[in-house]
Amino acid sequence: MGIRSRSVSSINGLTMHVLEAGFERTVKEKARGRIMLLHGFPELAYSWRKVMLPLAQAGYHVIAPDQRGYGQTTGWDGGYDGDVASFRPLNLVQDALALVNAMGWRSVDAVVGHDYGSTVAAWCALVRPDVFKSVVMMSAPFAGPPALGFDTADAAPGGALNATKAPPSAWSGSRLHDDLAGLPRPRKHYQWYYSTREAEGNMRHAPQGIHAFLRAYYHHKSADWQANKPFKLKDASAGELAKMPTYYLMDLHQGMAETVAHEMPSASETAQCQWLTDGELSVYSAAYAATGFQGPLNWYRCSTSDLLNSDLKLFSGRTIDVPSCFIAGASDWGTYQKPGAFEAMQQTACTQMTRCQLVEGAGHWVQQEQPQAVVALLLAFFSRADLPLA
Repeated sequence: MGIRSRSVSSINGLTMHVLEAGFERTVKEKARGRIMLLHGFPELAYSWRKVMLPLAQAGYHVIAPDQRGYGQTTGWDGGYDGDVASFRPLNLVQDALALVNAMGWRSVDAVVGHDYGSTVAAWCALVRPDVFKSVVMMSAPFAGPPALGFDTADAAPGGALNATKAPPSAWSGSRLHDDLAGLPRPRKHYQWYYSTREAEGNMRHAPQGIHAFLRAYYHHKSADWQANKPFKLKDASAGELAKMPTYYLMDLHQGMAETVAHEMPSASETAQCQWLTDGELSVYSAAYAATGFQGPLNWYRCSTSDLLNSDLKLFSGRTIDVPSCFIAGASDWGTYQKPGAFEAMQQTACTQMTRCQLVEGAGHWVQQEQPQAVVALLLAFFSRADLPLA
C-alpha cells in the first residue's frame, strides 16, 4: 500500500519496471528531493519495499527499478551466448540515466545502491556527478576506477613498471585460481563460478527447488547465520580469501545450489524470520523462476572479463566528488571480500565521504534486515548533503 508499480518504455532499449513512492504525477511537481534506489543480486526493486514509504513520508520522491536482467524489466538478452556487453557497468549507468530523463528530471539528489547496485550507483556518481548529486553505497565498497600505468615511458622493456595501482582485488594475481584449487580444502571464487555456463542451470534448477535455494542463500548471508563474523583480511592471497564463508569462496566441486543447501535454515528458523517472510520470498522465487538467473549473472561475467570492462579505465584517476556514504551490516562479509577496497573507498576513491556505518543485527541484506536503522542513516545523510525536502 502506497507504493506504485508501472513500466517505463524506451530506457536504453528496455521497458523498465519501476516501483515509485512519494509523489503522484497528477500533481505538478515542485522542489522535492528525488531518490533512485538500485538493487543487487539476487534481488529486485521489491528489495527496497521497507524503506521506500518512510523515505516518501519524509518528503522524497523515490523510484526503484528492476535493473537490466531482473524481474519485470524486459528488452535484455538473457542468453549465455547473447549480448553480454550490454550488462557492462557503463551501460547500466546509461540505463539509470535514461530512466532519470524519462521521468522528466534533470538530476536526482541521491542514488542509493546495494550489493552490485552499489557499484552501479558509484559509477553513476563518478561518471555523471551533474545528474547524480550524491551517492550511498551499501554492502559493496567502491575502490575507484581500474588504474592505468603511470610514469612508465622510461621503464626498461620487461622491467618493473612504476604503475599507479588499485588496491588488490579478490582476483588479482594470475595464479590465484590455481592457488585456491590447490588449498587443502580446494576452493573457487564465486564470481568466476557465476561467469560459467553451468551456473544458471545449477541455480534455476536447484535440486531443492528455487524457493528453497533462495531461502538458504538469503539465510546464509544474513545475520541469522551465526557464523557470519567478518573481519579484515590481510591480503588477497588464496589462504586469506579462503577464510571467508563458502558463499564467497565455494568448495571447488560444488555449485551454488549445493553450497547453500548445507546451511538451509530449519522450519522453526524460517518461521521466525520476520525480515523475509515466506510470502515475501515467494515474490523473489516467482520472479527468478520466470526469468532465470542468466541476465544477472552476465553482470558478473563483465566484472571478471578484462575485455568487457576495459572501458572503465577511461576514468583512471577520477574520484567520486559528490557527497557519499557507506552502509553495511556488521555481520556482512561484503565489506571485506575485496581486501583493501573498504579503506581505498574512504581514503582515495571518495573525496566527500561523510560516514561509514556498519549496522548491528544485519548481514548482507541490510535494508531488509534492519530497515529502520537504514532509513535513519539515509535521512541523516540526506540532511547533511543538503538534499531538498518538499
